[in-house]
Amino acid sequence: MRTSQMLIPTLREEPGEAETVSHRLLLRAGMIRKVAAGIYTYLPLGLRVIRKVEAIIREEMNRAGAQELLMPIASPAELWRETGRWDFYGKELLRFKDRHERDFCLGPTHEEVITDLIRREVRSYRQLPLNCYQIQTKFRDEIRPRFGLMRGREFIMKDAYSFDRDEAGAQVSYQKMYDAYQRIFTRCGLTFRAVEADTGLIGGTSSHEFMVLAETGEETIVYADEGAYAANVERAEVLPPAETAAESPRPLRKVPTPGVRTVEEVTAFLKIPPQQLVKTLLYQTPKELIAVLVRGDHEVNEIKLKKLLGVVEIELAAPDKVRAATGAPVGFAGPVGLRGIRIVADQSIKALRNVVVGANEADTHYVDADWERDFAVERFADLRNARAGDPSPVGQGQLRVARGIEVGHVFMLGAKYSQSMKATFLDPQGQETLAVMGCYGIGVGRTAASAIEQNHDAKGIIWPAPIAPFHIHLLPLSQSAAVTEATRSLYDTLTQTGIEVLWDDRDERAGVKFNDADLIGAPYQLIVGEKGLAQGLVELKQRKTGEAARLPPNQVLAHVQALLSNRPIS
Repeated sequence: MRTSQMLIPTLREEPGEAETVSHRLLLRAGMIRKVAAGIYTYLPLGLRVIRKVEAIIREEMNRAGAQELLMPIASPAELWRETGRWDFYGKELLRFKDRHERDFCLGPTHEEVITDLIRREVRSYRQLPLNCYQIQTKFRDEIRPRFGLMRGREFIMKDAYSFDRDEAGAQVSYQKMYDAYQRIFTRCGLTFRAVEADTGLIGGTSSHEFMVLAETGEETIVYADEGAYAANVERAEVLPPAETAAESPRPLRKVPTPGVRTVEEVTAFLKIPPQQLVKTLLYQTPKELIAVLVRGDHEVNEIKLKKLLGVVEIELAAPDKVRAATGAPVGFAGPVGLRGIRIVADQSIKALRNVVVGANEADTHYVDADWERDFAVERFADLRNARAGDPSPVGQGQLRVARGIEVGHVFMLGAKYSQSMKATFLDPQGQETLAVMGCYGIGVGRTAASAIEQNHDAKGIIWPAPIAPFHIHLLPLSQSAAVTEATRSLYDTLTQTGIEVLWDDRDERAGVKFNDADLIGAPYQLIVGEKGLAQGLVELKQRKTGEAARLPPNQVLAHVQALLSNRPIS
């Protein structure tokens, strides 16, 4: 393909709207353009990347025995009401009415639609197991769409759904998808980890996220430095303290702490370590205020807290509610003397003695508080985020922390949807039995964006070859007859063997061509100049390393083929 015949509107200036590396470079390289918040047009270069990712996904899904279909993006409210998600899903579900005033939504996911299909078409155990997938546009009305393709409202997703006769069969299907995902992201050239994860709005009994490791990742994962344990920080378990503080309780004392309210300020003022301070955080649930106690050096895990309380939504109480409930401004709330509010605490609090807590008075704290003597905890539980240095919950090594970007998620759903929608089949004894389900998603655009987050430098993108828009960026450095003829010959030779080449045929300065080539990020650049041709040579340069080989034109094809197939170069 010639550059002059493609829409590649590269940008020299940094786009002000971009918040992440991938967002910035996708815009600058002319691969996407914003239509509205969280909604993008894929330009030709960007779409080529998307199609490469989709092709890898299709090959591996088909290899794993899944069958491709295509479901509509719009679905009727009746299906969502059967599962209870019409109300439960919240404002991310974009609802609308058709001309007959019937309720519909744009699908953020398709569990209801696929389950409705299977309950109508599958009647016998002989038709199972079954795994169907699609690559489809999804819509989630994110409150704050951001980071370009990382968190858009409209996005392309591969979603698959398995149906099995029993739990044992469902585990087999789950493992097939887990293995397929390992192959997909490996083939995309990504460095990733599969981690245990929360099931979130999809529900089910267990799940794994596939996280691309990148310093710019929006999610935190923890992994053991020994063994294979890894989990999203929202899901990672924390073991209870191995020991309880040995010191004897001291008398409770109230001390003035003028103007100090943060953990750092209070501990510095009282000259104590942060693990000796207990934070009291008030959370608003749909029904009540809850006080949550955690150590000063720990953070509340709101996913764990929601599960403990059995609620869907929680948020930190507003400052006016904190003052009304405690009599003190934010920063001075504490469990001693707290009336009419249930108190739950992280399990680490149970091992502490003689701690500092807020006194429910402005500029005042209690010193040497003891939970057994001074306040009543309704329940202790694992309520905090895991962090580096915690022991692995499976008993092998310590936890380490990394940043990651979620690109795929596999869920063991069980009978969550088949039960609510009555998706049954007749077993060998002729009895109606619920299908056991799994679901499996991959964010196609997120995968492409994650590849950029993991593969870039100050000049631009460095695409992994399997998903690059082109394998070779062909750069003639002049418009002379000799250079043009050599360039045309190389282009024909390479493209005839299936190698994808972007020929920059513009009448531009060499510097402009090099800048655009580095920005667009094809893995190899083939440079044709008059000086080189005078010596019978052209230059093949690796975008990632900058390593260059000067070759006779008739050796370029073999050299490129060896590089793309990871074969030794003879």
